Amino acid sequence: MELRSQVKISDWIGRTESRADVITAWPIAALNATLDYEAAEPAPGDAVPPGWHWLYFLEAKRAGELGHDGHPRRGGFLPPVALPRRMWAGGRIEFRQPLRIGDRVRRDSTLLSVEHKQGRSGDLVFVTVRHEVSANGTVALSEEHDIVYREAAKPGDQPVAGKPAPARAAWQRALTADPVLLFRYSALIFNGHRIHYDLDYARQEEHYPGLIVHGPLQTTLLLDLCRHHASRPVRRLEYRALHPLFHTERFTVNGNPAADGSSAELWTANAAGFIAMAGTAQF
Repeated sequence: MELRSQVKISDWIGRTESRADVITAWPIAALNATLDYEAAEPAPGDAVPPGWHWLYFLEAKRAGELGHDGHPRRGGFLPPVALPRRMWAGGRIEFRQPLRIGDRVRRDSTLLSVEHKQGRSGDLVFVTVRHEVSANGTVALSEEHDIVYREAAKPGDQPVAGKPAPARAAWQRALTADPVLLFRYSALIFNGHRIHYDLDYARQEEHYPGLIVHGPLQTTLLLDLCRHHASRPVRRLEYRALHPLFHTERFTVNGNPAADGSSAELWTANAAGFIAMAGTAQF
């Protein structure tokens, strides 16, 4: 990557953006249905599950403002990184109090860093954004979101070797992210990235063997695993994407709690037994 390009995108550091929304019931009911949970439509005052805030503060760009990959064109709040592949790399979330149906909410975002690195697969640019979500004037959660931009895939590129998942998990759920699930989730978070629903694009242009399972979907499933098994709510989650997960494979969502119940190691694993998303939850 040319130095002048790096200098240009570094000018985005410190940029801010704010969005307002109202926590309504229908997105919660729709995600419950998408994830095959048996749950009634939430009532006013009901708590939103941890991580489900990604259903709100959605960006509605006009069709003419989208790039070929379905994402908004670069150069708005996020910097105009020249590398073509944009991926959800990981993040850190601190949950202070639950959001509730009916809350008036605000998300204040700041672009914290832009970092250029050289990886085994070529140039990488990491962008970190901090979000603070407030409900009725009080901060409910703080989040740092890491985004990575990569070079275009080339035919014949060999996949990066995966990290083997632990042999045993105290908590586990198995599922297949079929195209219907991925399409419904993309619609719920208004994500137009074609790698999640356009199989021809994913295979012919991104050179993936299948559709990509969303990073936030996997992270939501990790948090839901804790919600259904742990005796205490998640206070903090750190998570990192390690390996792509494809719609063609059945995968598992896993957790091993600490002996004292204060934390849990979490991961999704693909059909070959490699970790896709890894996380640590503090209760």
